[in-house]
Amino acid sequence: MRKVTLFWIFAFVITAFAVVYQRQTGPTYPRKVHVQFDDTTLVKLKLPRSAECNAAVDIVLPKLSLEWNGYIYYRRFPTNDEWSVMPFLLNENDEMVASLPSDLPPAAKLEYYLEFDKSFTDVSFAVAKDAPLIIRFKGAVPSWALMPHIVLMFIAMLFSNLVGIMALFKSPRFRFYGMLTFILLLVGGLIFGPVVQYYAFGQAWTGFPVGADLTDNKTLIAFLFWLVAVIANWKKERPWLSVFAALVTLVVYLIPHSMRGSQFDYETGKVITGMVMPIL
Repeated sequence: MRKVTLFWIFAFVITAFAVVYQRQTGPTYPRKVHVQFDDTTLVKLKLPRSAECNAAVDIVLPKLSLEWNGYIYYRRFPTNDEWSVMPFLLNENDEMVASLPSDLPPAAKLEYYLEFDKSFTDVSFAVAKDAPLIIRFKGAVPSWALMPHIVLMFIAMLFSNLVGIMALFKSPRFRFYGMLTFILLLVGGLIFGPVVQYYAFGQAWTGFPVGADLTDNKTLIAFLFWLVAVIANWKKERPWLSVFAALVTLVVYLIPHSMRGSQFDYETGKVITGMVMPIL
């Protein structure tokens, strides 16, 4: 019993590490920056890199000295459009707010950066001007599709790590949890996953053989390796195959989510896949 408890603990630690790593490296999670105004004012910002279509995308700063002016520059990505500019203005909560346009189709992207200057001086600086942030827009995904997808994929990752550890130490229950991992990947990744993507970007499947979406393809790879492991272990124990499937699943899970994902082509008006989204 103690050994099984340790298996679960190690599996959970590995899964938690993978989740944190993916959140810190994924190209759709907000970028955290520190902005220094004068010598005493340090502002922490979360700059969005993913947003819903037609929902407000506000960049919010606490109220600064009236000497400071702020602007957000943005344009469609990837294009050579001229930069549009929106000033930061005070709202009713005494916050400085600038908004990005959000009346864009699913999978459309903008790139943007911030600039600040101090009135009647030559003091000015920019945030992310040399490497603008990229924000991708998506359709609203209903919770009945999104929550099962997230929960089932997390549990699948947890069980995959558990099976790998159990198989490594030749625990007899590794085949049972291997079957559960396979079922969870099937339901969470290949059933709810396409449903989520359809609501978000208008296309259910953009991986092999119809596209090069990295998220779809890595889900497919993990599923196929677990299919082989489950079949191979059906009548005879072959723990090394389960260990290998667990390692493959961990590797593909560590690949940042939404890289090479769907992207709206402003020239053709169509959504394409397999585009590289820089990690900024």
